[in-house]
Amino acid sequence: MGNENQPEKILKDVELFLRQQAELFGDETFLPAAAKGGESDDGTAPAVQTPQLQSDEIKVESHPGKSEPKLKQKSKTIRVAEDRELFEGKVLNPQWMIDPHWYESDSLATLDSRISGCKKCQLGTTRKNFVFGVGNPNSKLVLIGEAPGADEDEQGEPFVGRAGQLLNKILAAVQLRREDVYICNILKCRPPNNRDPLPAEVEACEPFLKKQLEIIKPKLILCLGRIAGQTLLKTNVTLTDLRNNIYLYEGIKVMVTFHPAALLRNPNWKRPAWEDVQKMRKLYDEL
Repeated sequence: MGNENQPEKILKDVELFLRQQAELFGDETFLPAAAKGGESDDGTAPAVQTPQLQSDEIKVESHPGKSEPKLKQKSKTIRVAEDRELFEGKVLNPQWMIDPHWYESDSLATLDSRISGCKKCQLGTTRKNFVFGVGNPNSKLVLIGEAPGADEDEQGEPFVGRAGQLLNKILAAVQLRREDVYICNILKCRPPNNRDPLPAEVEACEPFLKKQLEIIKPKLILCLGRIAGQTLLKTNVTLTDLRNNIYLYEGIKVMVTFHPAALLRNPNWKRPAWEDVQKMRKLYDEL
């Protein structure tokens, strides 16, 4: 007795399956004409009720010139909200609050606007301000520190506290102004209690620095401090040894000197720091 309605049930199951396929792939190839709401094979309008199909045959609408119908799958739109946007082999998480096209930025202002809400690492939740960078976007010289401090976090600009004031004097001593160079940090957010940057934080933030340098196209980088030099150059070499050489980072010449904050703590380092910036100015003039 249960077998009497079995063909009808099978047909309904098949029709349901075909409808699901059409909805899934955005294609109506597998739907009978009446189910699609279009004209039937004889050109008449379809009936409102579900079409009655032959128990031994499922009619499938075919395309002219083709032996069998083919399913056309719509191209899928990839969105950051779906955690699919890729850059440098890494997946952008929507919770990072980064414009998915940040790496296409052609100016520093555009880049800043696209990444300033970044929360890729824990520092995004503890900072007051995102400290992007400041200065001449066409400068031959970029000065890079390790991370913002308390004053920088408060004002959203790098090197604005006592160390920043000393840096301005150092630049003036070699006939450069703050407006002549570009100043930024490896990290854009302040680590709590000014601790050293963690490897995961550097990994999260360094692509932004690389993009800044790509836009600026400097000829020379001056790293301010041991940690900035070691972090940028991926080395554990001492500051003394770092100061004695010229390196390359992304094809850009790199020098390393003392951080201005270190000079405030130990004035005896001002003499070797002065020697470093003189060498830097000479190299700058040769570029």
